[in-house]
Amino acid sequence: MIGEKSIFGSIKGEKENFVADEHWERRALVNVAMSVIDEQRKARRWGVFFKLAMLAYLVAIFVVYAFPPKPGINGNAKKEHVAIVDVKGLISSKSYANADDINSSLNDAFKNERSKAVVLRIDSGGGSPVQSGYVYDEIMRLRQKYPDKKVFAVVEDVCASGAYYIAAAADEIYADKASIVGSIGVRMGSFGFVDAMKKLGVERRMITAGENKGFGDPFSPQSSEVVEHSKKLVAGVHKQFIDAVRKGRGERLKETYDMFSGLIWTGEQSLELGLVDKLGSLRQLVRDELKQENTVVYSPQKGLLDSLKQQFGILLQESMSSVGYY
Repeated sequence: MIGEKSIFGSIKGEKENFVADEHWERRALVNVAMSVIDEQRKARRWGVFFKLAMLAYLVAIFVVYAFPPKPGINGNAKKEHVAIVDVKGLISSKSYANADDINSSLNDAFKNERSKAVVLRIDSGGGSPVQSGYVYDEIMRLRQKYPDKKVFAVVEDVCASGAYYIAAAADEIYADKASIVGSIGVRMGSFGFVDAMKKLGVERRMITAGENKGFGDPFSPQSSEVVEHSKKLVAGVHKQFIDAVRKGRGERLKETYDMFSGLIWTGEQSLELGLVDKLGSLRQLVRDELKQENTVVYSPQKGLLDSLKQQFGILLQESMSSVGYY
């Protein structure tokens, strides 16, 4: 009996193992099938993601080109009004605040007989000395051509460097008591990677015709002669800036030893220094001083691309290795 039980017990165990093996194979097949299905799902998800990304890209391109910056006038220019021209953000040939657009808007504003005054609405930390100079010169020219039409500059948050260069051409400058004004200076900036290249074992190979053709190269050491030349270059542009401010502000300017050092002041301090004429906002100027209710913005409306550039700071690349009123 004992032997029979052993025999039957072993047979029963073999059957259970056999069934278990069958279940194992089934589970393995199920796992493989589920893995394949999971991979297919992942592939579909990535496919959907890339399709949506491509669609978003195409839509963005379409919107950028279908809705570019709109020139023209925002407001009722057929009745008496105060013309507003914006100077906002980085002043650069490639930015929203470029001389071509600003000067075009200024000309339209001055030509319109219904505009009783022109206001530069400024909120900028500066930018290109060339673009700033273009606008300054155009304002001076238009003031001579239309002597009965006054030009005002109204500072919002910031009017510094090249933005103040432009403001100095106005008949009067308004600012809030907390506005930032000034920074009458020039800088030239870049980066140097000479020591980093040495540590990495990288050799700079540059062939030039002209000993100073590699001027400003960040991968080559600067000689004392190049540094001195750079200082003279910046000093020359700085003098142009100072002369423009003195010409525009005249006797109102109460010069101090540090006025042209690049320092900034509040609107309240700027009033004491003669950098601005009055404390007030655009609304106060239009309502209380000019006695007008209707304002018309002559600046082109921003396109989507300009807004995106400003939003993500892409325009900061303009400051690399360049001379500017920043």
